[in-house]
Amino acid sequence: MLGDQRMIPALDSSSSSSSAPDLTLSEDLPSVSRRNCVIESLQVGWAQKGGGQVVEGLVNCYNKKKKNKIGGGSWSPAAKSWASEMEGADESGEVEVNTSELIGGIGRELAISCLLRLPRSYYYDVACVNRSFYSLVRFGELYRLRREARIVEQMIYCSCNVLEWEGFDPCRQRWFSIPSMPPIECFTLADKESLAVGTNILVFGRRVEAHVVLRYSLLTNSWTTGEMMNTPRCLFGSANFGEKAIVAGGIGENGALSSAELYDSEMQTWTTLPSMNRARQMCSGFFMDDKFYVIGGKAETHNEVLSCAEEFDLENGTWRLIPDMAQGLNGGSGAPPLVAVVNNELYAADYATKEVRKYDKENNAWITLGLLPGRYTSVHGWGIAFRSCGDMLIVIGAMSVGGGGVIEICSWVPNNEPPDWKIIGTRRSGSFVYNCAVMSC
Repeated sequence: MLGDQRMIPALDSSSSSSSAPDLTLSEDLPSVSRRNCVIESLQVGWAQKGGGQVVEGLVNCYNKKKKNKIGGGSWSPAAKSWASEMEGADESGEVEVNTSELIGGIGRELAISCLLRLPRSYYYDVACVNRSFYSLVRFGELYRLRREARIVEQMIYCSCNVLEWEGFDPCRQRWFSIPSMPPIECFTLADKESLAVGTNILVFGRRVEAHVVLRYSLLTNSWTTGEMMNTPRCLFGSANFGEKAIVAGGIGENGALSSAELYDSEMQTWTTLPSMNRARQMCSGFFMDDKFYVIGGKAETHNEVLSCAEEFDLENGTWRLIPDMAQGLNGGSGAPPLVAVVNNELYAADYATKEVRKYDKENNAWITLGLLPGRYTSVHGWGIAFRSCGDMLIVIGAMSVGGGGVIEICSWVPNNEPPDWKIIGTRRSGSFVYNCAVMSC
């Protein structure tokens, strides 16, 4: 473990793990007591200018009354029946939910102000209180209002077994499960890319005859077929900003691509953007200083490793070539550059030397900060994840322990000191990290 002193949490502790956030309800609160419980909780929370009292009062009051807690993996028949009733769908399928006043006597604006400050891991409990709360959560309005108020939380999703995904809440340091992906052959036998955007996770794969996109929705806790890009591709660079994301480069039907596309998760549409100056594949993408960057990768000609990067100005719709920005980073026969941005500062993980580096914007150079954590299973950079998560850098790796696999999440808040990695989560799982995405909403 490179000599760092860290306390390792217990594996799969029942106190730190939960199943998927499905709604399985066998007993609802009586309307009067439920209403009084929520009013009291929200009023206390508002008076103390925080969400903590709202969480404790609202969630505990509800959980005392329900027999079946959150289920795992799929909606039960009881949950589906309850959800249909809560959605209030009429015969035509129209949803009619009156949200003009969430709780009588407290007012919609005041109630929402409290709800926005709740940790979103509690939203599925909140949705069980009444139809208005359910509508806010189920149809995404609460997440939209959070974005407008600039209230954002991160959830980490990773896949360490084929078709399976697991989630981790870094604030509460709790694991949770989400449904497995449909057993489509290309996702079991070949590489796949993933991208979190808005309340969705997109997973891209390629069959022999066509490309495939699957979309996981946080709102429904389910996988569906996603929208195809205008120019389907794999091994591209990508990054998200709020409910939108940009992909650029990659491999298309005729080789390396220079094209780029913008994805809108609310509209579920792809829009073609101006093309880059250089075609490239196996590259990485990130946002920094309100601009999108593509770095590294390989050109199609003679398998050339590219040390240049490109900057896309969203306002002007133009690309600028940056020579040598990827100089010294891994590439070639290995994985795409492992890069992440925290507070508009760019960091990279060198999987060959196991070092962390920071980009010097003024001098277009990389500065070594210290070492990466752990000795994880990796093949030239494939099998580990290096991401930003709020104000933290995180490294997700897996290892074989006692004949099985263990996944480990380490975090570090960048400062002027060498990296001091802390383990924030461990779980028995596979011994290889296939995909990772950080959802911010």
